[in-house]
Amino acid sequence: MDFLRDAATEREATVFYAGNLDLLDAPTVSIVGTREVSDAGWKRASQLARELAKRGVTIVSGLAKGVDTAALGSAIEHGGHVAAVIGTPLDKAYPAENASLQQQIYAHHLLMSPFKDGDRVFRSNFPVRNRVMAAVSDATVIIEASDTSGTLHQAAECGRLGRWLFIAKSVVDDPALSWPKNFIGKPKVGVLSSIDDVLHAIA
Repeated sequence: MDFLRDAATEREATVFYAGNLDLLDAPTVSIVGTREVSDAGWKRASQLARELAKRGVTIVSGLAKGVDTAALGSAIEHGGHVAAVIGTPLDKAYPAENASLQQQIYAHHLLMSPFKDGDRVFRSNFPVRNRVMAAVSDATVIIEASDTSGTLHQAAECGRLGRWLFIAKSVVDDPALSWPKNFIGKPKVGVLSSIDDVLHAIA
């Protein structure tokens, strides 16, 4: 992908990739959330990825621990296609325990990064990665996220880029969380209660 245009600022950013770029021609859904996912959150991410993949949707995520790993692994396990957007150059794996999964995606699916080989890895890389994920996805689903989660960067990018954002009902109903109210009620934001919510939005 030579350039990815930022719809809000008209900046252009190079996105480096390896694998099958045609996977982005299918409907694409990001499934994202916390690294410290609960057992229930892991199951939700895995089930959603499996069911969307069975319907020909390319699953997008960030290859972090937790929700990302659950979604990508489940989609692959059930014969689906995935696109991973990472916050490191393509030749580096973070976290290290996902190196094998990253290699599998590199070889058989699609791996993308806004960082060229040799770039250093900083914490600030990950909001940039989230912007790319939002941009290449028709919709983003947040499975689990705290009030300080980096996932909220992607939620904000969905609004800025005019992409659909879905928030799991369990998150919206959690009285300990304040962030969902900042998004609920805005255009193209919905509460995810079933897979049909996403499928209708991206149809």
